[in-house]
This record gives sequence, C-alpha cells and structure tokens, in this order.
Amino acid sequence: MKPISRDEDRLWEEHLYREEPDADFTLKVMQKLDGVSMERDEAESPWSRKVPKTRWIYRTGIVAAAVLLFGGGAWLAWDRTGAPEQPVVSAVDLVPLPNISVPEALRYSSLADDYKRLKPHGLVVNPNLLIEDQGYKLKIEDVLVDRSQIVMRLQQTAPDGTRMSILYPEMGRIHVTDETGREVATLARDTRISSGSLDKFVFQFHKDIPDQVFVRGELGHLKVGLFYNFVTESYEERDVTVDWSFKFSVDMTKAKLMAVEAPMNNTYTTPEGLKLDMTQLVRTPNGTRLDMNISLDDQLRAKVGENWADDMDLMYHIEIPETNEYRIFNENRPNARQAKFRFRDMSRLSENNDGQMRLSETWDPAYVTVDAKKIRFVLDGYTIPVWEEKSMEVDLDKMRKDAEFYTYVLQFEQFGDEILFSRYNYWPVQQSLKLPERNFEGTSSLVLEGSGTFQNDINGDQWVAIDHEGREYPVEVMGTTDQPNKNEEYIVGDLRLIIHGFKKENGTKFTLKRTAVNREFRDVNWEVDLPSYSSLPWLK
Repeated sequence: MKPISRDEDRLWEEHLYREEPDADFTLKVMQKLDGVSMERDEAESPWSRKVPKTRWIYRTGIVAAAVLLFGGGAWLAWDRTGAPEQPVVSAVDLVPLPNISVPEALRYSSLADDYKRLKPHGLVVNPNLLIEDQGYKLKIEDVLVDRSQIVMRLQQTAPDGTRMSILYPEMGRIHVTDETGREVATLARDTRISSGSLDKFVFQFHKDIPDQVFVRGELGHLKVGLFYNFVTESYEERDVTVDWSFKFSVDMTKAKLMAVEAPMNNTYTTPEGLKLDMTQLVRTPNGTRLDMNISLDDQLRAKVGENWADDMDLMYHIEIPETNEYRIFNENRPNARQAKFRFRDMSRLSENNDGQMRLSETWDPAYVTVDAKKIRFVLDGYTIPVWEEKSMEVDLDKMRKDAEFYTYVLQFEQFGDEILFSRYNYWPVQQSLKLPERNFEGTSSLVLEGSGTFQNDINGDQWVAIDHEGREYPVEVMGTTDQPNKNEEYIVGDLRLIIHGFKKENGTKFTLKRTAVNREFRDVNWEVDLPSYSSLPWLK
C-alpha cells in the first residue's frame, strides 16, 4: 500500500472531525419530517417573516440542524436599471422533481433530491455490498455518480443492531482509482448542515476520468465506545479490529455523456494581490460546478501564514437574467448560502509547486438553475487571515475595580473591529482540537467576557497571551455572530476569550496580543459571464 500523503491526512481529518449533529439525532429529526415536502409552497411566500440569523463561532449547536432543515435558501430578484439597496425577495418556480421513492438511508442524509435528479438517467449504482465481521456490518448501496462527484454512504451497525457512524483517520481510507491504482477523485465536502451523519462521503473527480473507476476501501480499526473495567475500576475505550476491505467498480460512460464541460480562461488579480483563475464550468443533472485556481503574489504571500488557504474564502453572488435570480454565496449576510459541494486541493501550495489552491464550487440546481443559458458570476469580496499584530496590556485588578463603576473596562480596536470587555472569570474549560498539543483539560483558565463589533471575519482570528516572564498561553475565541447591523458590521454579544492554562496563580497582569486577523476585503471589481451551451444531454 502506498504511503498516505499529508494532504490526504488533512482532508480525512477535516471530514471526520468536522462539527456536525449526532447521526441518531439527525435520523430522529428526519423521521419527524418524513412525508413533509421540502419544496417551497407556491401558495404562500416563505419570506413573509424574517428569522434572525445567528452563526456560532465555536462549536455549532445541535439545535441549528433542526432549524436549518426548514431554512432552505432565499430566492431573490434583481433589477439592474433601478436596483434597490437590498435585492427584493421573490419566489422562483422550480421544475418539479420525479415522484419516485427514495431509499431511507439517502432521505435521512439530505440526498433525496440528488437521488431524484440522477436516478432517471441511470446515474445511481448499487454495488449491493454487505460485509460482516464479528457481528459488525458495513453496507453500501445506491452510490450517486455524475461527471463531477461520486457520493456514497457507509451504513454501519454494531452486533446489537444499533447504528454506528464511527470513522476517523486511524480507521483506514477509501480510494477512487483507475484500473492501475491511480487516484482519479479526491475527498470533497457536503456543506449542508443537515447533511446527516459522518458516514457520507463525497469525492470530486479529476479532469481526466476513465470509462471505469474502482472504489476501494481499506477499513478495519473500530473504536466502539467506552466500557467499565471492574479490575481497574475505570472506563476504557474498546477497540475492535475487523476486516472491512472492499472493492467495486463503477461504469462512468453514461456519467461522462450526461455532462457539459466548458473550458475557461478568465483571470483577475485584486488590489491586494489575490489572483483568481477560472478554468472550467461543468454542468450535470445534479448541479453546476465552477473550477478555479487561487494564488497570491509575493507581497500578499509575505503577509499571510502558511495555512492561509484553510480559512481563505470568496464572497460572490450569481445573477441569472432569464429568471431574475440573484444568489448570494459564502457570506454572513442574510440569505447567503454555501455551495452544495466544496473542494479544495492544497497539494500545490508548497514552494516546490506553483503555490496554487484549486477551488471548486458546485451549486445545487435548486439555487442555480442548471439549464440557465446565461449565468453571471460577480465577485463581492474575500476573506484571508493576515499577520497583523496589535497588543494591549491587561490588569485584572484594575478591571475588577473599574467594573464597580463602568460597564466596559477594557477596549481593543483594530481594522474597524472593536472589542469591549466587561468582566473576567476562571472556568474549567475543555481543550479544543484547534489548540496546541498541551494538556489544559480539567484546569480553570482565565476567561475574558464582553462583546464585539467586527468589520472582518472573526473566524480565523489568532490571539496569544504573554505573562511577565515571557510564557505564552494560547487563546481561543468563542461567541455567536448575529445579523449584520446597518453598517454591515457583525455583532458578537457574548464574546469570550479563553486563555488556556492561565490560572489565578499566574498573576493579574499580562499582554494580550492579536497576531492574525481574518481580513475582509471588498475593494474588488470582477464580473464573468459563465460559458453557455447549445444543448443539455439529459434534456433530450
């Protein structure tokens, strides 16, 4: 077996450790919704009332999954001749999907519509795979395939019949290859919060696809939960080694025929030095995919960290003149949404390569009409973490005394962001996966509490605290982002900065430093009319 690359490790860790509702919770919610139509009711406008939008900065709450199941996406209308400040909301008729039954596993993983779009064209493959070892079962059915992606669910059950969704890097890997073993697809993401359990996998195909691909699994190491050891009088994690190796083939000839690919050569460089290069547009019955390369010039590269591509994001909207549709993507503004499938290839970011990140956005047909002849991409801005240090001195004794007379006792301002601290406390906080490898769990760490108004994206911020002896303490940011105010600033009313490892005995004075800011840049001017088509093969 060939060595596993660091880039592959990163993709699997992002997929398996992403914050998502529990599988059983999602199943129960979807069962409650079983039989409820997810399509918009044309008789009643879904936008007759506004629902406040709140975004967790740290650990999205499970309740959000149930809320967003009903949220859907906004349909907006635009008018270039006399456009209002905000797009007017209106409904757009959707072509009804085929009235066919959907397998239960797909219905409970937000794949019902995908199945209905692909099944009539023969783009659903059933490998009818069932593996059982020591009572642990792995089942794979109804694999969704088109020119852009292959989507599959790994249904797992324990010996007692309970469902499992235990997957992690140590468990093994899944590969999509040609007959020689060459990788022809790479792990991507389903961004939909209601996307179900962690056992759903999306792979995006590379540029050249053979007529037949092979899906090969090398799975075997299971962590099946905690049990009580009466000898040691403690709870221990139980590991089970099973043989869940599998391989099945997928005929890609029909998927390749049911697609329209158009090469592109549209480039733009922002004033700060971010370069975007659109390379291809792919249309399939299940969505429209835009491929582009993103790179930085030397000046901007010197200002960002090594992992700039992890938190960098584009803000844009899509205009479809034929139906007066207007779609906002990847922002915190009301009615913004994410592309259905997202793919980031960072394998070429090293100095030995060309320094490019390949980004693909696949839009769901419910939001960007697949058969639209004219689609316009408009760049609205982007965010990228920039190394920009600013520090402040903190005196806890003075904060405590000032709190007797003032609501806010400490102020921090940078790049239009304003943070007001009102109090502090010591909490026994749990260590996050994002922190350095030091053990802070079970200790009471200092927590600064307050509120903030941000012009930049608080996700991606990096802070550090330094005591009088020069010791550094990692700082973690928590809070929720409410809807932007009238100045398009993001309000965080419950902001908390956790200074891990800084306890009462460490003193009352230290330096608090913000080392990286996820800057939001709006000084862009780029519009692209995406390639049209003469005919779509699945509509013939």
